[in-house]
Amino acid sequence: MRGLLSALLLFSASLAFAQGLGSQATVNFGAASTPDFLPVEEAYRLEVEILGDKRIRLYWQIADAYYLYQHAFKFKLDGGAIALTPTFPPALERTDEYFGEVRVYYQQADLVLETETAIPTGGTLAVTSQGCADAGLCYPPRTQYFSLDTVAATAQELERPARSAQDVGSSAGTGAPGTLPYMLLLAFLGGAILNLMPCVFPILSLKVLSFANSNEHDRHLHSWVYTAGVVVSFVAVAALLIGLQQAGRAVGWGFQLQSPGFVIALTYLFLVMGLSLSGLLQLGGSLMNTGNQLASKQGLPGSFFTGVLAVVVASPCTAPFMGTALGFAVTQPPLTGLLVFAALGLGMAAPLLVFSYSGGARKLMPRPGPWMDTLKQFLAFPLYAAAIWLLWVVGRQTGVNTMAAVLTGALALAMALWLWRFGGWRRALAVAFALAAISLGGWRGLDESGSRNSLLAEGRVAWSEPALAELRAAGKPVFVDVTADWCITCIANERAVLLTDTMQAAFAEHGVTYMVADWTNYDADIARFISAHGRTGIPLYLMYPADPTLAPIILPQILTDAAVLEALQAVSVKKTEVAHTLTAQ
Repeated sequence: MRGLLSALLLFSASLAFAQGLGSQATVNFGAASTPDFLPVEEAYRLEVEILGDKRIRLYWQIADAYYLYQHAFKFKLDGGAIALTPTFPPALERTDEYFGEVRVYYQQADLVLETETAIPTGGTLAVTSQGCADAGLCYPPRTQYFSLDTVAATAQELERPARSAQDVGSSAGTGAPGTLPYMLLLAFLGGAILNLMPCVFPILSLKVLSFANSNEHDRHLHSWVYTAGVVVSFVAVAALLIGLQQAGRAVGWGFQLQSPGFVIALTYLFLVMGLSLSGLLQLGGSLMNTGNQLASKQGLPGSFFTGVLAVVVASPCTAPFMGTALGFAVTQPPLTGLLVFAALGLGMAAPLLVFSYSGGARKLMPRPGPWMDTLKQFLAFPLYAAAIWLLWVVGRQTGVNTMAAVLTGALALAMALWLWRFGGWRRALAVAFALAAISLGGWRGLDESGSRNSLLAEGRVAWSEPALAELRAAGKPVFVDVTADWCITCIANERAVLLTDTMQAAFAEHGVTYMVADWTNYDADIARFISAHGRTGIPLYLMYPADPTLAPIILPQILTDAAVLEALQAVSVKKTEVAHTLTAQ
């Protein structure tokens, strides 16, 4: 039985994963009609030079087929305390699809700022610019910060992120963002929180229960082998992710779930795990065996595989703190990125290590007894629920015909597992049913992944770069919800906060347009949009002010009513109109 299950699950998962990567590679590498846009820092290179006590030169080198808007330039010295007067060079007039009649710069923009008083040494210059590509991509406004040294006549660019979760009530931490130790801490915390996700919690619970009657040596050994399985899996995912990104792929955490084949393999996996916990089949003996059996040759590989399994089933989830850490990881050299993912794995394995070494933590557990088997059977139901949810995701990705084929495959898989127990010629029949399950899992029928815009509820609009730029040019605040059907955190935020009647009324009251960027299936434009905001995965929530020159507010990945309402208040149409009226007066 164990051999059949291992071969079946490993073969179906690897086949599905390969099919997913192959289909996505065709989309990205084979589609010549999709242009490859430069990162904003490569499209527009800015140099700052101090010309004297009261003059600063700004010089942009602009890539071919890219341009900068003259009207989008904004300058502040020491937060606006020192007045600046810009002198612009001649610009090209054109009719722009986003802003109408505008003046733009191609190739280069060379302008001078003059101050009323002497430039202070150590002063900070903030420079905001916005540009677009002729091929159709319009970048969001970008603000760069420079520390000015009048003695050496130099300017040093500073790293200062756009207003983020901390600005809208997030309690993500008060460390120094951008530093490796801080990011390792965030990754560790995010990994620890992953254990509370509905798919991972049953696995962790069973592993903790296995410590009930085991000796100290066995507990320590198996907890470290489990930890090795978790860390090695995260590092392997990181290596694949970094490799794909360096090859030009715009992918992030959870990208494998955009492959229906991988989702189907997870569905089968959750079904088999649920049947095992329900006692309907045995995966190599009881999960509660301890003592000498734990120390046997098969026990250690089992603990390692449990760690690998925990990472696989955690892939639909994004915990708090993870987004910032993973966004940092993929922008760093490969070794730094691998360290961040390893910290994520250590965080995920930490609770089991605590139970392994802490007698006080184990004393909180009830004494061993029949309740352990009852709990094991109860924990099967979250796995069944996860399988149903994944079937729904497959239906949304492909269609009802594929979902029906997967259900039939699940039936064939259950039949194979049942027949295997009888031995003899029935095992050959079991293998045939298992192969049928794999075949049905790879069947696509007549389904096609069509446009999902018609599925949007009233009051929400589909995201696109041109649509977002048009709304911003019209002076309208916009909320962008980057979501996917396979993202558990996204669904939880929508049900608990974003899609409640109260919150929808608040969006309408503040005049904020609700845009949905659906990343259930791979979309290169959405991938670039996520990457442009320093993230590798979702959820991603952006609140754009009505003023198109202002950067968006990045909300936390775990939303609260207070955080969203505060962001709405900050970009309110009424607040913007009042500010503009006071300025005009």
